[in-house]
Amino acid sequence: MTAVVFLLLSISLFSSSTSAASPPPYPYGGVAYHIDSGSPTDQTDPFNTTWLSDRFFTGGATSVVSEPLQFHHPQEKTLRYFPLSSGKKNCYIIPNLPSGRYYIRTFTVYDNYDGRSHSPSFDVSVEGTVVFSWRSPWSEDLARNGAYSDLFALVADSEADICFYSIATDPPVIGSLQLIRVDPDSYDAGSIGKNYILVNYGRLTCGSDQFGPGFSNDTDLFGRSWQNDKDFRFTDAVSESAVRYVSTRNTIANTDQSPNYFPMKLYQSATVVDGKALEYELPVDAKLDYLLWFHFAEIDSSVKKAGQRVFNILINGKNVNRIDIFKEVGSFAAYTWHYTVKNLSSSVLNVKLQSVAGAALISGLENYALVPADVATVPEQVVAMRALKESLRVPDRMGWNGDPCAPSNWDAWEGVSCQHDKNGTVLIISGIDLGSQGLKGFISDQISLLSNLVSLNLSSNSLEGVLPSGLGQKSLKRLDLSNNEFTGPIPQSLITSNLQLLLLNNNLLEGKVPEELYSIGVHGGAIDLYGNKGLCGVPSLPDCPLFWENGGLSKKGKIAIVVSCVLVFCLVVLALYIFCIRRRRNDYDFSLPQDLMALSAKRNRYQRQKSLMLLEMESQHAKASTPLTPQ
Repeated sequence: MTAVVFLLLSISLFSSSTSAASPPPYPYGGVAYHIDSGSPTDQTDPFNTTWLSDRFFTGGATSVVSEPLQFHHPQEKTLRYFPLSSGKKNCYIIPNLPSGRYYIRTFTVYDNYDGRSHSPSFDVSVEGTVVFSWRSPWSEDLARNGAYSDLFALVADSEADICFYSIATDPPVIGSLQLIRVDPDSYDAGSIGKNYILVNYGRLTCGSDQFGPGFSNDTDLFGRSWQNDKDFRFTDAVSESAVRYVSTRNTIANTDQSPNYFPMKLYQSATVVDGKALEYELPVDAKLDYLLWFHFAEIDSSVKKAGQRVFNILINGKNVNRIDIFKEVGSFAAYTWHYTVKNLSSSVLNVKLQSVAGAALISGLENYALVPADVATVPEQVVAMRALKESLRVPDRMGWNGDPCAPSNWDAWEGVSCQHDKNGTVLIISGIDLGSQGLKGFISDQISLLSNLVSLNLSSNSLEGVLPSGLGQKSLKRLDLSNNEFTGPIPQSLITSNLQLLLLNNNLLEGKVPEELYSIGVHGGAIDLYGNKGLCGVPSLPDCPLFWENGGLSKKGKIAIVVSCVLVFCLVVLALYIFCIRRRRNDYDFSLPQDLMALSAKRNRYQRQKSLMLLEMESQHAKASTPLTPQ
């Protein structure tokens, strides 16, 4: 669903003389960004709003409008554009945001900045949903002066994605971007639900000139600007003369209150038509439903009781309500009422206030398209794809920015295929084809989060590193990693996949190829492992060393080493045991007790003395018995 040219016409009155200002503090006003696209420095506008230098963009280049002097504020003179060299999809991604409801406003201007006199065609999405569609040629006033566009959207993932998609070869452009956190219950969010974005198709103040941030010093706590209703009134020359304006400086009760914080100035003026119907024609896209928000205040002091001013509200000819402001809230008090219009058959939404008693009166009117939020990619798969973008070093020209698959009516990231899940509630990644793209990184481990991946082609690049263990999802049927510089073994996870095509040729892989993997070719599939000198173990490849596989020791090798270690340990223990036993057998110690040793020593001395005496006696006896010999 898109907000087409009718939206652009309705907001083109927000011309180059306007800007936007920071809202004063209120319960949800703590988060606000005012980004001056294309500006290298921070600046402050005449309404004391600080505009930040350009930031949070994914690509593109900067420029300046061709006639800067016709723009009164600095944030309207610079712009960022996104040529095809930055890819077809580029974004502003504002990080670290608290979850909640946000008012988002863009200023878009062309003003022939590129000298081509060709206003571009492009789409703008917020949080994965297309909200604005710009189509060439723009009207002369729009192309020269630019236009403000705004909406209310829910941010639930801590970052706001505002993305631009090129149509044909046209570069999208943006002049400024604002983001303000607002009350989460604003504009009947509880009834509408979280699955809609409210896109402004007209925000009118009746009986006064345009006002609000950027138009005057009058403030709006949500940062909204209000434009005069004159260009939307449907009147002929006769009925126009019956239109008059009333205003007051009295205080109006019940304004600036949660959850919508409507400004008091809105209710201090009104458009009145005497004796005629007050009629508005609002341009719309008939494919969408619309939320109409009516603003009333009885500011005519001559109306003093109920029944003096009564009128019916007719929408496309259908009477939907009868209004008596005094009966509802009395005098000088704000009263709002809203209505949802469905099943339109025309590109014009007719709103008529038809008098029943007195003159019809209205203070303001808002018209919002209820744009259904598009389905988004499964969050964990977004994480995986962003990790792959970094690890594969995907070039900017491929436009890998924002959600990989959303919006669903845009092309997905270049080389990426997406589809709805079986329930149709989310988008899933089904294929990646990045063959011959000059990639020089590696495959991130986060690829295991792509649980629905059917086909992966990264062939003919300069990728390196080990193949991650989570590469083989059960959904994977085709894998082509040929002609790269991958190293290490083939991961075991590929065995459990349902591969029908496996091309790993011309890499630096090593180790034993699992027989179960090689059987792909036997069962009607195709497998090519040629050109990996380190692979072994299957036909056409060399045999693996006895205890070697997958670039390291095999399980059998590890078992053999363990057994060998055990045997060596046992032998060492046995040798030590034998050595100790032999020592015990030969190294005896028969030492006697101390007392016995003393007696033995005395006996030995006695024996030695006795022996000496006997020896001496024998010697003397021998001398005596020896005969004398003559001299």
